Amino acid sequence: MVKNSFISIISQKQKEGNTGSVEFQIKSFTNKIRRLTSHLEFHRKDYLSQRGLRKILGKRQRLLSYLAKQNRMRYKELINQLDIRESKTR
Repeated sequence: MVKNSFISIISQKQKEGNTGSVEFQIKSFTNKIRRLTSHLEFHRKDYLSQRGLRKILGKRQRLLSYLAKQNRMRYKELINQLDIRESKTR
């Protein structure tokens, strides 16, 4: 149920039915990462969930690097929207 509402919210902002886009996948992985992180705060010895979290983090990292190479502006917008990186001020 949560997944369907999540897809409908994001797909309203994008083209309908475009759940395979890089941005949608990154948003979906970010949602999973946040849920797993909160789960692991209470269940510290759930090693299978820790492994799953590491796998999802790796997938998201690969997608983020792909997006950064393809279109830097879309990458920066997504990073700011999801608040997953610290902004570097110089």
